[in-house]
Amino acid sequence: MRGGSADTSSIRGLTKSAILLLSLERDIAAAVMRQLDPDTIEEITREIAQVDRVSVETRGAVVEEFYNLALANQYVKQGGISYARQLLEKVLPSDQAAHVLKMIEHQVHKQPFSFLAKTDTENLTTFIQDEHPQTIALILSHLPTNKASEILSSLPAAKQVEVVARIARMDNTNPEVIKEVEQGLTLRLSGLVSQTYQKVGGVESVAEILNLADRSTEKGILEALEGQDPDLVEQIRRLMFVFEDIMLVNDKGIQSVLKEIDNEDLALALKTASPDLMDKIFRNMSERAAQLIKEDMEYMGPVRVSDVEAAQQKIVDVVRRLEDAGEIIISGRGGEKEMIV
Repeated sequence: MRGGSADTSSIRGLTKSAILLLSLERDIAAAVMRQLDPDTIEEITREIAQVDRVSVETRGAVVEEFYNLALANQYVKQGGISYARQLLEKVLPSDQAAHVLKMIEHQVHKQPFSFLAKTDTENLTTFIQDEHPQTIALILSHLPTNKASEILSSLPAAKQVEVVARIARMDNTNPEVIKEVEQGLTLRLSGLVSQTYQKVGGVESVAEILNLADRSTEKGILEALEGQDPDLVEQIRRLMFVFEDIMLVNDKGIQSVLKEIDNEDLALALKTASPDLMDKIFRNMSERAAQLIKEDMEYMGPVRVSDVEAAQQKIVDVVRRLEDAGEIIISGRGGEKEMIV
C-alpha cells in the first residue's frame, strides 16, 4: 500500500484518529467508534468537529500509517518484535519500517502499572490502601489522572495527605524499583485483574423477578418498599416495563394508550422502535392517522437520543398509569389471573 506521501509525524495521534474515521465509510466508522470507551469517543468526536480541510495526500498518508501499524501488530503477535522487523523491512522502505517499529515498540513497552488502568477502582483501592504511602504514590503517579483521583479520594484522610506529599516530592525513580514494585503487584493482584466477575442481584434482578410475579404480589412489595426508599422503587418500575414491552399490551389497551399520547411524542418515540412494535402501533390507528405519523417520522430528520428516550418514557408512564388503574392488561404480568371471562 503506497497511497500517501505526506509527512504525518507532526500530526497529533487524536487528529490522525479523526482523519482516519473521516476517511472510512460512515457505517464502518460508526462500528469502529462503538468499540471505544465513552471518554475516547467524546475526544475523537470533538476532534472530528474541529477538523477542517485535509489534503488528499495527508489523508492517504494517515490511512497508510494505520495499515502499516495494523500489519506490524500482526507480525508482532506472530513472532515478536524481531520477526516484525524482518518482515517490515522487506515490505516497506527502511525509513517507514523504522518509524512503524518505533511506534510498535512504544506500545509493547507500556507505561508502568498500565495493567491496573482497567481494574475496577473500588477493588484496586481495597488492595493497595494498606501499602506503604510511597508505594501508593508511585502507583498513582503512573495511573491516568481520573483513576488516580478516584483512588486518592477513597483513601483515609491522613493517608491522602501523606500520599500527595510524596507524589509532589517525587522526582526521578530508579526503573528497577518501579519494575520490582510492578512485579510484586502483578503477582498479588493477578486474580483481581484477570478474574471475570459475574453480576448478581441489583435493581435489574428485582425488576425481572417482579415482572414474573402476580400483580398483587408486585403491588404489595413496591408499595411497602416505597415508604422506605421511593427513589429505588422508581428505578425498579422503570426497568420493569420498557418501551418495547408495549408489544405485551393487547390491541384494546394500545388504543387506550394512543388516546393519551401526542402525535409529536409518538413519532419521536417510534424513531428507534422495532418494526414489530411499529406495526402493532399502526394497526391500532386509522390509516390516515398512521400515515401522518409516518410522514412526521420521515421529515423529522436527525434527533437526539435523549429526546427519543424522553418521548418513549412519557408513553411508558401512560402505560403504567393505565395498568395501575386497571384500564389495560399487560400480558405476562399477572393481570389475566384477575379477570373473569
